[in-house]
Amino acid sequence: MPILSDNMRGAFLMMGAMGAYTVNDAFMKIVAADLPLFQAIMLRGIGAVICLVLLCRLMGQFRFDLPRRDWWWIALRSACEMAGTYFFITALLHMPIANISAIMQVLPLSVALAAAFFLREPLGWRRLTAIFVGFVGVLLIIQPGGAAFNSFSIYALITVACITLRDLTVRRMSPDVPPLLVALAAAVWVAILGVFGAVATTWEPMTVTAGLQLAGATLFLIVGYIFSVMAMQRGEISFIAPFRYTSLLVALVLGVVIFGEWPDTLTLIGAGIVVATGLFTLYREAQLRTHAH
Repeated sequence: MPILSDNMRGAFLMMGAMGAYTVNDAFMKIVAADLPLFQAIMLRGIGAVICLVLLCRLMGQFRFDLPRRDWWWIALRSACEMAGTYFFITALLHMPIANISAIMQVLPLSVALAAAFFLREPLGWRRLTAIFVGFVGVLLIIQPGGAAFNSFSIYALITVACITLRDLTVRRMSPDVPPLLVALAAAVWVAILGVFGAVATTWEPMTVTAGLQLAGATLFLIVGYIFSVMAMQRGEISFIAPFRYTSLLVALVLGVVIFGEWPDTLTLIGAGIVVATGLFTLYREAQLRTHAH
């Protein structure tokens, strides 16, 4: 059985992270019909913190002997996670979801370009072309337009900046920084955001069904946290970037299965382009490894 390269591992981890985050979003969308958003975020955050603390202890990933430099990067990443969550939620509440989704799909480009500029990572024309082609597929899926972008589009752009910086910080950490510890720090900061938001919210009683849905959201959020950190610790960012589009594909499937939202022809064409982009990127990596050996 062939050994996967760091790029391949990073790609699969990124696909897992994006899929997990999207399933978490689906759970939260369902829960939001019965519970105030910040109440749900706070409860989900507390659950995530408790689970990650237990996982850290079980896996021996509580490390308090890390260099001060690493703690600063962990703190910066966590602050970006919290800020990104706040700006995303605020924008989502004040603008059409199609418009904010269109803006968020700039992420693969922004992360890859930022890595090339700040981290001096290579960004060849093939990888850049794959990212752009994938972005065209995403536009076909989202089909933005209709409602005009409003002033809260700036909040969405700030979210993109926060997530871009968040992911770059991982590459500045020492290789032996435990991913569970990094995920725990992010979960704590987002839970604190939920607490502050929930204070100004009128709470609603929670049913057993809503509790189970929140538990599902918590589970997939934890997987997303851990996999996203591990993905950024492996491989080249420009290679991993196109696989962020996985979130749109998972959202399409969930839309059909859970919400009964059947895709039109343009959406299916866009999904095909995104899948083809990912397959080409993996094929190209496999070719390079074969030639290297």
